[in-house]
Amino acid sequence: MARYDQATIERIIEEVTREVLLRLNRPEPTPAGCNCTDGSCAQHCADKVEKVVQAGAARLSATLGTRPHNDSVARLIDHTLLKPDASQDQIAQLCYEARTHHFASVCVNPAHVKLCAQLLKGSDVAVCTVVGFPLGATPATVKAYETQQAIRDGASEIDMVINIGALKSKEYKTVYEDIAAVVRAADAGNALVKVIIEAALLNDEEKVIACQLAKAAGAEFVKTSTGFGPGGATAADVALMRRVVGPAMGVKAAGGVRNYADAQALIAAGATRLGASAGVRIVKEANQ
Repeated sequence: MARYDQATIERIIEEVTREVLLRLNRPEPTPAGCNCTDGSCAQHCADKVEKVVQAGAARLSATLGTRPHNDSVARLIDHTLLKPDASQDQIAQLCYEARTHHFASVCVNPAHVKLCAQLLKGSDVAVCTVVGFPLGATPATVKAYETQQAIRDGASEIDMVINIGALKSKEYKTVYEDIAAVVRAADAGNALVKVIIEAALLNDEEKVIACQLAKAAGAEFVKTSTGFGPGGATAADVALMRRVVGPAMGVKAAGGVRNYADAQALIAAGATRLGASAGVRIVKEANQ
C-alpha cells in the first residue's frame, strides 16, 4: 500500500471533508494550516480562502471589519465602455485602469479591439468585445464573422446578443443555431462566449429557455443584459439563471452595477462575472 507524508494526508482529508460539507450544504471548515479562530481567515489567509472558493464555496464567513488583503473582486469585473462616442483617449484610459486594478477584461465595441489588444499586451487583462450588439437582430452568419474578425484583432472573450425576436416567437432552433455559430467561431480561435439574453425583455419561462439553449450550444457564460435595454441586472434574474445553468457555467451580471453593494448582491445571487463601467469605484469601495 502506498505511503503518504503527513502534509499529503491532511490535504486529502481537507479536500474530502470540503466536498462532503458542500454536498450537505453545511458551512465550510477552516482551511488546513490556518490558525484563525476569530473569523478573520478571509483577511489573513487569502491564498487558502481562494482555494476554498475554487472548490465551490459560494460564500465565506468573516468577522466584523474584516477585509481580504487581495483584490479578488476586481478579477470578477469586465471593465466596460460601450458608448458609441467613446474616443481613443477614453479607451486608453479604460485599459490603463484595467491594468492598474487587474480587472478580468475590458469590454469594448469591436472597432476598439485592436487598440485594446496593443495596450494590454503582456498584462493579465483579457480583451472582450460584443457581437450582434445591442439588438441581436443580425443573422447567425454575420455574428460568426464578427466573432472571427474580433479574434483576429485580439479579442479572447465574446459577448453575443441572442436573436430575441426568434426566442419570443418560439423559434428555438433558430436561437440555438444563432448561439452555436458564434460558439464554433470562438472555439476555433480559443475564445470564450458569453450569451446575452436581455432578461428585461423576457418573462421567466423565456429566460429559462434562453439559458438552456446557451448551455446546450456550448457557451461558457450566460449574461443578463446589454446595458442598452429597458433594464439591467437584478439579483432575482441572476439567481434564476444560476439555477438553470448549474454551478459549472458562468453567469455575468451587467447593466446598472454602479457600486460595491450592487456587486455584492449580484455575486451572492450567483454571478461569477460583472459587467460594469463603474469598476474603479466598485474596487475602491471594496477596499474601504
